Amino acid sequence: MNYLNFNPSSRPTAMGSKGMATSAHPLASLAGINVLNKGGNAFDAIVGIASTLNVVEPFMSGMGGVGFGLVYQAMKKKLKFLDFSGFAPELADPGKFTEESKNIGSWAPVVPCNLAGWLTIQEELGVLDREQVFEDAINHAQNGIPVTYFHHTMFSNSAPRLSKFPSGSIILDSKGKAPLPGSRLQMPELAESFRQVASGGRDVFYKGAIAEKIINSMKKYGGLITQDDLDKAKAEWSDPISVNYKGYDIFTSPPHSSGFQALETLKLIETLDSSDIKFQDPEFIHFIIESTKLTATDRIAYWNADRDKTPLKELLSNSYAKSQAARISGDHVSAVQGEIFNPDASKDFLTPGDLDAYDGGMTTHFAVADRDGNVVTITQTLGGGFGSALAPEGTGIFLNNMGNWFALEKGSSNLMGPLKRQDNPMCPMQIFKDGEFQFSIGTPGSWGILQTTPQMIVNLLDFNMNIQQAIDSPRLKTVGGKKVEMEARFPYSLVNALDIKGHEISLLPDWSPGVGGAQGIYLNQSEGIYQGGSDPRRDGFAIGI
Repeated sequence: MNYLNFNPSSRPTAMGSKGMATSAHPLASLAGINVLNKGGNAFDAIVGIASTLNVVEPFMSGMGGVGFGLVYQAMKKKLKFLDFSGFAPELADPGKFTEESKNIGSWAPVVPCNLAGWLTIQEELGVLDREQVFEDAINHAQNGIPVTYFHHTMFSNSAPRLSKFPSGSIILDSKGKAPLPGSRLQMPELAESFRQVASGGRDVFYKGAIAEKIINSMKKYGGLITQDDLDKAKAEWSDPISVNYKGYDIFTSPPHSSGFQALETLKLIETLDSSDIKFQDPEFIHFIIESTKLTATDRIAYWNADRDKTPLKELLSNSYAKSQAARISGDHVSAVQGEIFNPDASKDFLTPGDLDAYDGGMTTHFAVADRDGNVVTITQTLGGGFGSALAPEGTGIFLNNMGNWFALEKGSSNLMGPLKRQDNPMCPMQIFKDGEFQFSIGTPGSWGILQTTPQMIVNLLDFNMNIQQAIDSPRLKTVGGKKVEMEARFPYSLVNALDIKGHEISLLPDWSPGVGGAQGIYLNQSEGIYQGGSDPRRDGFAIGI
């Protein structure tokens, strides 16, 4: 099937021969391009994008957050995974937490490691000075950014959380109201924090002036993060995990990420005959829905923070995929416990697969590629809107609430605990064919990331859509029981057919940020031309040079 058979994309597909940057905001993408135009490479430009997102998308990510990255060095043909996702403070005691305290306030943050990740990439592989890569973020924070309509919605939705702490004044006015679209938002404290980092590097954040303000804030509000925790903060290199899907090698983040769920879903789809893979066909969509239920159930049952203790070899094998796919009936709709561990799950809900059948998150996503073919793909987050809603005084940096991604129920492998890493749905992906880079793709969307990312990959590899069309195409996700949320752009005939089968359909808006905010890059290797796509569901923008 050719992309010309589909509706035109919502916007022109970005093109470039010397580089591509795509992110959730045009100013952040432009910051990446500016770094490339200064002579920087992708490893420099990714920091320009990441830091500027802290300014233009402060509710989603920033220095107070955590993330995962895939880093491809073209000259060496080397792809590595970088984990800068943080960990629970040493004082974290699951018996003392409540659902509220792990969601908002001074107990909610895990140790923030985004800055460690950015600077590990830039200092080890980049070619510019730190001052050059942070320049746009500093300027935008100091001089102000235009408030978009999406900003206003997100700021207003978070106003009740932000109002609980004095640092809410970074965003809200004296009456607790969000700035209006078209107004200017300035963040001078954040600008000064970036100046300090640009000058002094990571030690300023983890050992110096900013660290001192973080610890003072923890003491003031009874928080858990200590200087000993900050001393342990780092980014760690390892190998990504992968599957081969119809001749393409698809790489993503290993456990403690739960990215293997998305890969397992693709392996189930691969069991279908090509004649059964039809665009927006009721039987095919039913199969996708049921596949995601099976793989989510497996993820809840088999995930372990220790990569070696997660049975990846079995879960991602061809034989296990066949055994799982055989459980899917065209006439039966299964029910699932939801997206996370549920100790009260009904006995009627799906159970995980039998591994003996084997024989042999608020989040943002962005990517950049340069003239040499280097590509960096990152998903990072604060957890919820503005994370913990707490920014240490004088920093302008909102701390994450990734504590909310831990379980408090005994019996869960994701139980909160000292220095533990949480089950994390972020799964940036890069796709190769015959050893050559083809695609970078990823999206925010909490647990929905693990469902919507495979849908975009099917759009790319099975339906041959261009990168913008693959991102534009309507998405769906299961949310527990027999419930399925679908964007209203799906044809009525499809929705009706799924309803008749027994799926409980809820329609989302035509373009719902609830199913993500994807960014993608494609490289036509024979022509040396990049194509970039960015999600219209948020303020996303792709720019090529």
